[in-house]
Amino acid sequence: MIEDSSGLGEAFEAQRDRLRGVAYRVLGSHADAEDVVQEAWLRLTRQDTAGIGNVAGWLTTVVGRISLDLLRSRRNHPETAYGQGFSDFVVMPDDEPEPDEQVALADSIGFAMLVVLDSLSPSERLAFVLHDMFAVPFHEIGHILGKSADAAKMIASRARRKVQSTDRAAGSGREHREVVRAFRAAALGGDFEALLRVLDPNVKLTVDTADGVVVTLGATEVAAGARMFSGAVAGHRAVLLNGVPGHMSWRADGTPLSVIAFTVDEGRITAIRIVVDPAKLASIRLSPA
Repeated sequence: MIEDSSGLGEAFEAQRDRLRGVAYRVLGSHADAEDVVQEAWLRLTRQDTAGIGNVAGWLTTVVGRISLDLLRSRRNHPETAYGQGFSDFVVMPDDEPEPDEQVALADSIGFAMLVVLDSLSPSERLAFVLHDMFAVPFHEIGHILGKSADAAKMIASRARRKVQSTDRAAGSGREHREVVRAFRAAALGGDFEALLRVLDPNVKLTVDTADGVVVTLGATEVAAGARMFSGAVAGHRAVLLNGVPGHMSWRADGTPLSVIAFTVDEGRITAIRIVVDPAKLASIRLSPA
């Protein structure tokens, strides 16, 4: 809680949760969101508040601009951008949830939206989050983006279409699970040809390791890696990773080996995201089925 004699701290605290929500949905990282909100507070303390007619609106604009700059910086430096979405993830069995798992499931659905938002450009993501999730008017969004209200509306509309398209392509239904099961069977059996049948030719594999993130492109390269990796698997089960169907594997000694999420489009896997970082896997309280 920030306190000061001017009442500015109280006004800021009243907006903190909303500002944190905006930054988190734009950036997909709780740590980055906290940093952005703190920076917004520091800028507010340096501002002549007599000229601020709407503190909430001013703070939203500042948080939006800082988040947009950070998002653009990530895109311009992909070596640091990859893997950001793994800073927070929820893993749970891919079966009918028990009553006490309902809250965790709701959280995983929220994470799944962050995966979808990764398909947008920085401007599209900001416009979609601010308007569709926080009902910020287009003229304010345009002010943040340095564009007109009409241009901001077009950007948000384009983002909405992409989100709807990507959400459909994510295919979290029966077909998605069938493709994931086919991939798992082919990988465990070392069946190279079967792997190629379920992988899109331009599939992208992103692996989050203890030493950083490794990206592999192309069905042949991904299939070859999957066959080599299969020998270490002693146990596995279907899971939801951030609301997206996938599977988790364990070594013979019971320690987690990996957790994997898949993006499926028209019956083929277009993207695979894998966590093998032991520090991140250690926090998952799940055992083989």
